[in-house]
Amino acid sequence: MKLSVGIVGLPNVGKSTLFKSLTRQDIHIANYPFATIDPNVGIVEVPDSRLQTLTQLSESKKTIPAIVEFYDIAGLVRGASTGQGLGNQFLSHIKEVHAIAHVVRCFENSDITHVEQSPHPARDIDTINHELILKDLELVEKRLNKVEGEARTGDKAKKKELDALRHVKDVLEKETMPYMVYTHEELETEPLKELNLLTAKPQIFILNGSEQDVSDETKEKIASLNATYIILDLSLTTDISDVITKAYAILNLISFFTTGEDETRAWTIEKGSKAPQAAGTIHTDFEDKFIRAEVVAYDDFVAAGGWGSAKQKGKLRIEGKEYVVQDGDVMVIRHG
Repeated sequence: MKLSVGIVGLPNVGKSTLFKSLTRQDIHIANYPFATIDPNVGIVEVPDSRLQTLTQLSESKKTIPAIVEFYDIAGLVRGASTGQGLGNQFLSHIKEVHAIAHVVRCFENSDITHVEQSPHPARDIDTINHELILKDLELVEKRLNKVEGEARTGDKAKKKELDALRHVKDVLEKETMPYMVYTHEELETEPLKELNLLTAKPQIFILNGSEQDVSDETKEKIASLNATYIILDLSLTTDISDVITKAYAILNLISFFTTGEDETRAWTIEKGSKAPQAAGTIHTDFEDKFIRAEVVAYDDFVAAGGWGSAKQKGKLRIEGKEYVVQDGDVMVIRHG
């Protein structure tokens, strides 16, 4: 699967600076709201030192890392859910991503304007989340109005959907983010999956400033949202691979590898995926035509020095359709 992360926040908090550091792209950065209108999209390699080790062992001609797409989404403001600051347009861009990197300005600098006059991280977090909640409430209420009529016919499926919609509406009206209430599995089933709620997407908070700029109030606010944070002074930081690592963690993603003379490659799957699903990330036909997988754990592969020695030492396993792929598995997929 391809991981995509949307970078959101108020205007002038460091979103485009983060995007530029991640992607090394030369984009327009300015000290005024809405310097970004259409989202900039950048592809970033997932840092993984295991790839180079496997490349060397296999003497591969090519090394292909897993990738993350980052979307630099324009700044949201109070009233975005009703169209303020082109809010409807900007909110629609967030629907396309798997996770949200929520940039929060924690530093003071009178030379850089702030839409609320001065930064207050806990308030600013609430401003963005409130707009996401209002937009989702609008979507849920529209769907509810339609399903209420359909459920009167006695259709059991529609009655079940109606109950689910009422529940998520209640969650949103309590200013609660659905990712805090529902499991990942529940969010991936209908009708929640079809709704594709903005507030169901997990968030990573990027706190722009120094350690001294980040108050206990800000940390407590993020803890109350069951979220994680990274403190980065974006005016100084160049190595921000932590953002990608944290995105993998909150989305419950792992990597497995294929390696040989032609190429060594990392593939992204959800933790808990079975071998046929992993095969499907290589080519969609492989999932249906899966026969078996030849598997060596990464540490065993490296210790043995490659495929041949791993097989001789009994480290190569033949796994079937029920095998749950582990992070770092080195695999050969056999298919029809």
